[in-house]
Amino acid sequence: MFRPLALSLALLAPSLPALAADYSDPTWPCVQRKVETLSPGLMWAFPLDPAAVAPDEARDQDVRELAGYLSLRRVPLEELEPRVAAFAETYGGDPEALGLAFYTVFDTLSKRRSRIINGIGDFSLSQIALAEQIDANRVAMDVQMAKDAPDFDAVDALEEKIDWDQIIYTDRQRNIAYLCETPTLLERRLFGIAQMLQRVAVVE
Repeated sequence: MFRPLALSLALLAPSLPALAADYSDPTWPCVQRKVETLSPGLMWAFPLDPAAVAPDEARDQDVRELAGYLSLRRVPLEELEPRVAAFAETYGGDPEALGLAFYTVFDTLSKRRSRIINGIGDFSLSQIALAEQIDANRVAMDVQMAKDAPDFDAVDALEEKIDWDQIIYTDRQRNIAYLCETPTLLERRLFGIAQMLQRVAVVE
């Protein structure tokens, strides 16, 4: 007879190697280390408190426009270098203006990243619940088959339910590698954006 924990691990282990090493956080099934929050100060080299910067309508509009382009994950950063260069030229390489652009991008992408991490947690919990459901139905089928006069209609129904649940579980698991990589890709993009903006900064 299958045991619930044994089946859960058997289902999870092939697709989620991280779980084979650490079961301490069932909401994080990824190989990548879980980093829930990022710090803009670790990426941006120049001291800046965006809340303390005096508003400037024209500059702030340019900042929002540049940040909007930089936040588009599907657009390679190298394609955006001319926009960054033009912005830097307009503001004389001012680290403050460039920093405002970075912090605006950071706010957008870090919020997106947090939503994805929360979604991964929900996904993992739903997969664990489905694995436990498969376990329970296998146990129920084994109990039924152990009877002197099994109810084969009930056994057939359980077997069909197990088959469908396993198909659903496996199909969902095909997406986990992409889901797990996405927060890392956003983090790398933020570092890349910070470096690109800092390269055109003019520091006196």
